Amino acid sequence: MEASPISRFAKPLTLAAMSLGYGVVQLDVTIVNTALNSIGSSLGGGISELQWVVSTYTIAFAALILTAGALGDRIGAKRMFMAGFSVFTVASLACALAPTSFILIAARAAQGVGAALLVPNSLALLSHAYPDDKERGRAVGIWAAGASLALTAGPLVGGALIALVGWRSIFLVNLPIGLAGLWLTWRYATDTARASRELDLLGQAAAIGILGVLAGAIIEGGRVGWANPWVLAGFGAFAILSALFLLQERRARQPMLPLSLFTHRMFALTSLVGLLVNIAFYGLIFLFSLYFQQINHWTPFATGLAFVPMMGAVLPVNLLAARIAERIGAPITIAIGALIAAAGCLSLLGIEQGTSYWMICVPLIAMGGGLGLLVPPMTSTLLGSVEKSRSGIAAGVLNSTRQTGSVLGVALFGSLIGGQGDAFLFGTRAALIISALLLIGAAGAIVIGGRVKK
Repeated sequence: MEASPISRFAKPLTLAAMSLGYGVVQLDVTIVNTALNSIGSSLGGGISELQWVVSTYTIAFAALILTAGALGDRIGAKRMFMAGFSVFTVASLACALAPTSFILIAARAAQGVGAALLVPNSLALLSHAYPDDKERGRAVGIWAAGASLALTAGPLVGGALIALVGWRSIFLVNLPIGLAGLWLTWRYATDTARASRELDLLGQAAAIGILGVLAGAIIEGGRVGWANPWVLAGFGAFAILSALFLLQERRARQPMLPLSLFTHRMFALTSLVGLLVNIAFYGLIFLFSLYFQQINHWTPFATGLAFVPMMGAVLPVNLLAARIAERIGAPITIAIGALIAAAGCLSLLGIEQGTSYWMICVPLIAMGGGLGLLVPPMTSTLLGSVEKSRSGIAAGVLNSTRQTGSVLGVALFGSLIGGQGDAFLFGTRAALIISALLLIGAAGAIVIGGRVKK
């Protein structure tokens, strides 16, 4: 018997829906940076408000992604994926209509909730649709490539939309993507089997609190001073919540974050690399978005164009990374990628107002290429360091760790550039030095740790 048209197209259209879900999440990671100056001019507020516009999305994403995967196991990945797309789409509309920065920040947090539901459950549905290992590998490659393309296109698409329509349009573009993804998922995706799994609600609450108070203390410390009582209280709350979180994760029968994973040396090292790299990379994207627009007075479209070579370097180097890692080993490949990115950071230390773009472009390409080189072997090494039965939770931990790095990078570097003119440039150079040191530290950790015998 011939397959029905629906069953014949179910796999590729499920893949299309999952790619739309992951792609829209990655698009919003970079597209918003292009609009920061326009948002600030329209809604008012300073650097700290813009930091919250970026960070609330990432905080919710990082803190909830592990629980979102557990919810998919318990309720069904299709149901959770569709809920995530619905939340993300409605929240995008709320962002576009936001009359104040406070409402925009709240809507961005809701977007982060939607993103957390989308990413792990998209991968679960993809694995379910492609049970054959070879087919699944190709499908995951397309899924990841689509996200890389969205990440690359974000600044350019954002700049063009802002120039033509205004900053609110960068959120409205998510609506047709969301509706298409929802329809395709409802029509073609097959739900996963449900498993009995407990939710670590206390651990989840502590994780949200940890990221929120730490980001808040760093962001507000740069604005009101590090000796401010509220800032000190924030760091104190972070220490207390961290201790409670570790205690809860040790006691829970099914913890949100299994601490036993970190007894695997390469798992711990690659998680650390993911954290450090994202602090540097996404913190600097936030910083340079403001540099191009506030210091050099470029348009959003010109700012978007400026980031295209950097983002465009990620995907082709991603494709070469696996072959390089096969020849020289994953730890060395990761270290080389981190050192290339660090060299890019150090090459920008002479940056001034009006510095030629071509003097900035090559270091930016080095940073993007370095990231593209280290991420595939880092991910592969992390997944290979644990049992296959725990690969899902391991991938979730890596995602959460990297998003946490993004939160810390935006919070830290934003706190360094509170002023204008010379103060902004001084903070930029400090951020570049910190980024280079973090990347060099990541390279040293993975090489030295990779050589240590068990």
